[in-house]
Parts: sequence; C-alpha cells; structure tokens
Amino acid sequence: MFDRLEATEQRYDDLTDEMSRPETSGDYEKLQSLAKERASIEQVVSLYREWKANARAIEEARAVLGDSDPEIAALAKDELDAENARRAGLEARLRRALVPRDPRDDRDVIVEIRAGTGGDEAALFAADLYRMYTRYADRRGWTTEVLSANEIGIGGMKEVVFEVRGTGAYSRLKYESGVHRVQRVPATEAQGRIHTSTATVAVLPEADEVEVAINESELRIDIFHSGGAGGQNVNKVATAVRMTHLPTGLVVVCQDERSQLKNRTKAMAVLRARLLDQKQSAQAEQIAGARKQQVGSGERSEKIRTYNFPQDRLTDHRIGLTAHNLPRILDGEIDDIINAVSADVEARQLEGSNNGASPR
Repeated sequence: MFDRLEATEQRYDDLTDEMSRPETSGDYEKLQSLAKERASIEQVVSLYREWKANARAIEEARAVLGDSDPEIAALAKDELDAENARRAGLEARLRRALVPRDPRDDRDVIVEIRAGTGGDEAALFAADLYRMYTRYADRRGWTTEVLSANEIGIGGMKEVVFEVRGTGAYSRLKYESGVHRVQRVPATEAQGRIHTSTATVAVLPEADEVEVAINESELRIDIFHSGGAGGQNVNKVATAVRMTHLPTGLVVVCQDERSQLKNRTKAMAVLRARLLDQKQSAQAEQIAGARKQQVGSGERSEKIRTYNFPQDRLTDHRIGLTAHNLPRILDGEIDDIINAVSADVEARQLEGSNNGASPR
C-alpha cells in the first residue's frame, strides 16, 4: 500500500511541476487534463502527507520518552498517546481513499421501476417506491422528471421511468437496483390476509453522446397518440414516441410530454443510458448497472429488500440490515440504509485491495 502511496505522491509532484511550465500554461486542453488528474489524487496525497507528519511526531515523542526530566517525559507520553490514536484513523481514511472511485458516481441517473409479481398490489408498491425516491431526491436538492409512466386507475404504476439530476445521484442510488418485496394487507383484502408482491428497480447512469454513438439509420421511430383518461385528457395530436434500436432490439416509449420533440429527446436519453449500460456490462463482466442483472425476473426469491408492514420492518437482505418506521422510510428518509449498503460494499472492496501492509 505504501509503495502505491509513494508513487502517487511522486506523480502529484510531477503534475504540479508540469503545470507550472510556460509551455504548458499556453495549452489550455493539456492544462485542463493535468489539473483534472492532479485533483483526482489530491485527497490521497494530502492524507499520506498527514500520515507522514504523524509518523514523524510519533518518532520524536518516542525519542523524548526517556528524558531524565519526569515532566518532559510525561508530556512526551501524552503526545505519543495522542499521535498513536490519530494514526489508526489516518490509516483507515488512507485505505478508503485508495479504493478506486467509480467514475460514474457524479452522473445523473435514469431510474426504471416496474411492477413484478402480485398484480395490482405490485403496481401500488411500484408507485410507493417512485414516491420514496422522488422525495429522497427532494431532500437532497435534486430534480426529477418523469420520462414515461404506465399508471393504473387505482393509483398504481405498472412501470415508471424517470430522471434524477443532481451531484452524486448515481453514487447514492446505484445500490437500489434489484427486486424490492412488500408484505402487507391490501386495502381490497376482506379477510385481512397478508399479500407478498414485488417491484423491480434499475438505476442507470446517464450517458454522454460521445460515449454512445447512435446511428439514426439504426432507429425505427413510431409516432402515435398518447393514452389518457378520456374526454378532454386525450391528446388529439400524435406526440407519443416509440423508439426501437434495431441492432439490439431495445425499445423506449415516451409519451408524457405534449411535444413530439420533447418525447423524442427523452426517449433518446433513456436509450443512450441503456446502451451504455449494455456496453459496460459486456466490457466488464459485472453489471451493477445492467437491467437484467440488476432486477432478475422479478420473482420474490430474488429480493434484495423486504418492506414488511405488519411488523413495521425493512430488511436489506444483502447486509442483514433491519430498520423500522416504514412510513418515514417511504417518505424518502433512506440515507441511513444507503449509507449502510455503501459502507458494506466499501469494506469488501478494501478487503479485496488491501495486501495486509501496515505502516512502519
């Protein structure tokens, strides 16, 4: 670990030196590239330098411990105890800082929620999850926008696709992907029996145009009248867009806007995110972002989380976490749950990357 830290510090110094050269200052693109790389390792270098200062302070305190003056020796012991206590915290922060950061963490995301097994109750639960995530976004000062929705008359949603825009959106929501299970007594259940239903959640980082090139000749775009409740709500102008990517068979439908152009733009954003997700899965053989791997088939046995209403209990099966107060959770207060899952993932990454070295 410390060989890596030494190399990182040397690279930081090299970058700083290169950025200060006159020939570099006149090359804006190169300067931006160097500054971006330096910023990406600045935290690690700062922590490492803090650790080295701590190591020097420990050695100096040890050297004074044997002083013949008892008062000076006592002061040295106090300082040594304090610096040793700081060392453990610095080591932990250094190891966390060395975990490779997902370059997509700061991206906006597209969230897809679909009713799974359970009929109308599954659609109602899908709507509950949609409200939970939009309220969570509100709490963090993010913005949300529905890209497409298929609602049922009792307030449920067969599916909803929406965008979340805000700093760190993907870093906070990426582990929400999977099958969410609910256990509760439906309002229509006369016998008071508990029903089990599911909804699937997929979280896709938005793709830049340069990352996913879409050839217009590979698209089939169908325009049709959007659905509605009837009467004055029926859109009399064909504005809904169905976009099919012929090479992959991916289909995106957007009909929430009254403008065909806006629906087309939204459909393209969703398609681009799905194609990027597909591309990254093929390259990396791991898909935190791929829909099929994220959500499976929507069966109850594939659950990542259970919302049990009779016991007012949430269980995240991936980390064995139990939390209570479902009304508060479904109102968007899910930071504690997200923090716990993220911490577990981080701990496993640290375990995999740590070679057991300790400071000398």
